Amino acid sequence: MKLITIRHGETHWNAEGREMGQLDSPLTALGIRQAEAIADRLGNLEFEALYSSDLGRAMRTAQAIASRSGHDIVIDTGLRERQMGIFQGLTVSEMKERFPQERSDYETIGFEYVIPGGESAKTRLQRSVRVMTEIAGRHPGETVVAVTHGGFLRGFFEFVLSTPPGNGKRFKRSNASYSAFEYSGGEYV
Repeated sequence: MKLITIRHGETHWNAEGREMGQLDSPLTALGIRQAEAIADRLGNLEFEALYSSDLGRAMRTAQAIASRSGHDIVIDTGLRERQMGIFQGLTVSEMKERFPQERSDYETIGFEYVIPGGESAKTRLQRSVRVMTEIAGRHPGETVVAVTHGGFLRGFFEFVLSTPPGNGKRFKRSNASYSAFEYSGGEYV
């Protein structure tokens, strides 16, 4: 099966450098244009199902795709962004000011660190693999589009590319970006 992942269009908080996590921020004018552009790109592609995170920024992007493709959107909360707990809604400088120890732990412990009120990168990675594999299992031999988030995709990229935890930063996941994976014999390429 072929799995096409789309990151949502740019949001106001993306532009401000704020951590969204599982909070939400509306798409900017650029983000709306990005959603429409990716919808146009997918308009000529045959695919069997359209999945989306339930968070507004992903849903808005998926709605643009659905309006061109005619697909219903299958909402999957497992496609949500990483739960960033106490860091949600803050810039890095605000995190360091309000939560200096937690931000330091986040930066030094990394993959295993559970953000207070949130989840670890390890948990996010495990969720991304589980959710994508469940979707793949429901659509053998088909092509599926899944609209999700940058952090979610970071974990999935690390898994698929067998990179050490934390090295997903090396792979650009621009707003409204398109990545394609194939799932066969229990493995992704």
